[in-house]
Amino acid sequence: MTSLATLLALADSRLPTGGHVHSGGVEEAVTSGLVVDLPTLRAFLTRRIATQGLVTASVAAAVHTGSLSVAAADRETDARTPAPAARQASRAQGRGLTRLARRVWVDGNWDALGATPHLAVAAGVVGAASGMTQQHTALSVVYTTMTGSATAAQRLLALDPGDVAALTFELSGMCDQTADLACKELADLSDPLLDVLAQRHSERERPLFVS
Repeated sequence: MTSLATLLALADSRLPTGGHVHSGGVEEAVTSGLVVDLPTLRAFLTRRIATQGLVTASVAAAVHTGSLSVAAADRETDARTPAPAARQASRAQGRGLTRLARRVWVDGNWDALGATPHLAVAAGVVGAASGMTQQHTALSVVYTTMTGSATAAQRLLALDPGDVAALTFELSGMCDQTADLACKELADLSDPLLDVLAQRHSERERPLFVS
């Protein structure tokens, strides 16, 4: 596959990595009354792109180029993910991505990732192995950070799919800009609200999404 086709495949919501069972905190935001309609969803997605999206993409971009080793990237991601529940969700999605990568790029050194790598670390190794550019690796991470939460909110709030799709197009420029920033240096932004939502969600009985 070409670099662009690989980017499209990795950004596809049908990719069997387990990402569809994670809402990125939006389920808890809906339950808490913070996200109730399209405007509040826009605010949530904007916030998540600018913080968690940027941080995750910056680690992935550094791993892609080799400026950050897998072991170092794992430590850096742990340090940037205060909530234990968010760390667990990241590792679950990283494991799913690695499982798929083993089947697609069979010659990759996937054992180096360990059993449960963070999503950012796995995405960086996958990006390099697949032949994508560093910027495309970062963009795939930022884009799926946005669309995962957007799709979950659509289901939870019974929003018009066309409205949600239009919102993702509206935020696509921000995704591009965030990916560009992620390629420049490691980001260390934190969003206490998203951390609180992640942890609170893990303690809720019978949620629809894992995170």
